Amino acid sequence: MVVSNKQLSPWLLLVFSLPAKQGAKRVEIWRKLKRYGALALRSSGYVLPSSPENLERFEWLATAIRKYKGQASVVQVHSFDDLPSEKLSALFVDSRSRDYELLMRDLKKALANSKRLPFLLPRLRRRFQEMAAIDFFHSPLRSRVEALLAKADAPIAKLTSASQARRVEKEYLDRTWVTRPRPGIDRVSSAWLIRRFIDPNARFVFADDPSSHKDAIPFDMFQGGGFGHRGEDCTFETLLKEFVIRDAQVRKIAEIIHDADLGDEKFGRLEGVGIDKILIGWAQQGIADDEILRRGMELVEGLYRSVT
Repeated sequence: MVVSNKQLSPWLLLVFSLPAKQGAKRVEIWRKLKRYGALALRSSGYVLPSSPENLERFEWLATAIRKYKGQASVVQVHSFDDLPSEKLSALFVDSRSRDYELLMRDLKKALANSKRLPFLLPRLRRRFQEMAAIDFFHSPLRSRVEALLAKADAPIAKLTSASQARRVEKEYLDRTWVTRPRPGIDRVSSAWLIRRFIDPNARFVFADDPSSHKDAIPFDMFQGGGFGHRGEDCTFETLLKEFVIRDAQVRKIAEIIHDADLGDEKFGRLEGVGIDKILIGWAQQGIADDEILRRGMELVEGLYRSVT
């Protein structure tokens, strides 16, 4: 194995060990490695293609391992003497192809059950997005999955587009929306989503009890209904699904907001953490709620225009 500088090294290698009593932590690390698409070597360690994002992921894992009283090293690798880069790339493709095959099987089952399809499709699409994010070398099966998803989307889009348009026109245009004071990242981004894609003339007010604004639509409230956390989704994701917003950039924003708000690293997106801390800092400075919301929505708009 030859180690080179960061600019030339095409591979990253994470080598670590944990004390035997840290079995639960070992499972935690393994799950994250799997979610990141890391390939386990037969000899030792886990490999990812070199990129700033993958390097950051490995560095965070190494930090966590050391915190758990283990040892970890992240190595920039130019080549493996017993594993040519072409073969290593093929192993990544094979791993993703197996994932895509399982997903295609489940998609075909969902397509055969038209009544259940609208409920099954969001979860299947999320699985695809997670796979595509770690499909580093473009498995040929990816396009087949995309075709199946498009086929599944067609009947749902036909049913929802008209009903959604009527619903938005009647219920959710030119409205006042109420949320809790001291808005954090989920409320700020949800307000941005509302004004950008749902209600361009939306007005926002703040209250601990939504009943104080009876004509307002609640969002991210602890009580009073409206739109909030549902299952594993944050409020932003609930709005995204409820109003069938298909913008690809917004879906990426949803992953960012989810990870920043819920802190479960589900999507491995770190971009929202900084925005969340900025909002917290403004609140601690005593800046008014509506000003925090205005500034925060500008930050989210900037994120929307730059996210990849």
